[in-house]
Amino acid sequence: MTVTREALEMAPSLVLSPAVVAHRGASGHRPEHTLDAYRTAIRMGADDIELDLVSTRDGVLVARHDLELSATTDVAGRPELAHLRRTVVVDGEEQHGWFAHDLTLRELKTLTARERMPLTRPASAAYDGAEGVATLTEVLAMVGAESARRGRAVGVLLELKHAAHHDAIGLPLDVPLLRELARHGLDHPWARVSLMSFETTILRRLAGRTRLSLVQLLGSLHRRPADLEADGDPRTYADMVSPEGLAWIDDYADVIGPHTSLVLPRDRTGAIGAPSRLVRDAHCRGLTVHVWTVRGENRYLPTNLRRGTAPDALGDMAGEVRALLAAGVDGVITDHPEAALAVLREGVVAVGR
Repeated sequence: MTVTREALEMAPSLVLSPAVVAHRGASGHRPEHTLDAYRTAIRMGADDIELDLVSTRDGVLVARHDLELSATTDVAGRPELAHLRRTVVVDGEEQHGWFAHDLTLRELKTLTARERMPLTRPASAAYDGAEGVATLTEVLAMVGAESARRGRAVGVLLELKHAAHHDAIGLPLDVPLLRELARHGLDHPWARVSLMSFETTILRRLAGRTRLSLVQLLGSLHRRPADLEADGDPRTYADMVSPEGLAWIDDYADVIGPHTSLVLPRDRTGAIGAPSRLVRDAHCRGLTVHVWTVRGENRYLPTNLRRGTAPDALGDMAGEVRALLAAGVDGVITDHPEAALAVLREGVVAVGR
């Protein structure tokens, strides 16, 4: 589908109201990927929650950003699992520790979750040990219950992590994923479910097997998707954000998910100014745009939106959200959904006036 440039001048976003997506749940307030983080985000009013999926040794999908578990669980303090510590090459990078695909679900369920950045987010770290690692089944059941209780459908964005690596070790992510979605009645095109990956192979494979919305995530321009790099394909993310690259993505995906810096480039001082053409070019292909990840702390914000010099103090995240909305994005993926929702409410009030 192609949208005319004249139409874009009148409607910078392709959706009536841009979505606020809670990144790993309300991860600015609770340890990421816990049921409490997801419930907190839903209570705040987030339109969707985002979770990352990896596989256990027995093929169960669980909500973790990393295959390596020591940064977000207490696995290092479990002597009964010490023998599982090893070195693994994941997407070309050597990593040391304990890996989800080496543990059965029963073993994984003995762990408790903890805050990834305890010095930056001590209030979140206060919840360390309160919950374990959630399975996809548990998250979908919780979202269904919360949607019914609150009288509104909460969407789910599912990111498939290290898909080629999982393929190589005989644990393809799409097989249990589609089975689980069907079991929950979420395998139809009007379900509030989107499937995401930085890798192209699994998305192209899914395009032939599902009618759910597919999101091509886009990282640093100089890098290549792990699957393309493994296959010797020279294309980088810079190639993929070109008009030709977007046309290729349009063949299998419905949405692009660029890093915020691809929409709001930062200058040599780290400040943002005018947006790039990426949103406009994507909209011309009929691709909607969900940007990641908007965080509230100074260390993550553009230099011209920081408040004070303390890196972990909250800065002007609202200013970044406003700039992204002005650039025409269709969704904002954020650790602080309540702050992004407040900006959207400002727009509603302004229109009402």
